[in-house]
Parts: sequence; structure tokens; C-alpha cells
Amino acid sequence: MKYWRRPLDADHCRSPHGIVHIIINRCKGCGFCINYCPKQVLEFSRHFNRKGYHPPVVVKPEACVDCGLCGAICPEFAIWSTPNPECILDEPAEAKPA
Repeated sequence: MKYWRRPLDADHCRSPHGIVHIIINRCKGCGFCINYCPKQVLEFSRHFNRKGYHPPVVVKPEACVDCGLCGAICPEFAIWSTPNPECILDEPAEAKPA
């Protein structure tokens, strides 16, 4: 679906990017982080952790926008995101010719 409304500076804005950190052995495999991620960055691993659960793994690291929902929803505090230092938002993106 294409939206007809766009901010005037949409060509100059970039979304933030984050890095997802997971403590594998703290995870109990509830899947809340996977279900609540708005960008589908995570999915269940095929491997087991020490507790016998399938922890999440990052499958699309470039899609993370550092919203923090994964860390906020995790009951075990096993996952969180931090801003990616390589993605600097202070520099405007190059404008595309109209």
C-alpha cells in the first residue's frame, strides 16, 4: 500500500539502526521478543541453550531500528538493543533528484 502523505524531508531522513544483544543461557524461549519485534529481526534458533530452550537469533540485523521492544517485553532480561555507532543520524542523507 502506497501512502499519499510523506514528510517534506523524507528524502533527507534515515531511520536509526540498532544492535541486538542476547544472553543465550538466560533465555527461556518464550518468544515474546520474536512476536513483538516490529521489523521481524529475530527468529527461534535451531539450537538449544543450557536450559533446553530455543533462544532467539538475529536473522535481519540491518532491519533493527533500536525501538527497544525486545528488551522491554523480555521477562528474563535476556535481550536488549543498543544504537549502532556506525550509523550516524546527524548527517543528512543525500537528496534524490525529483
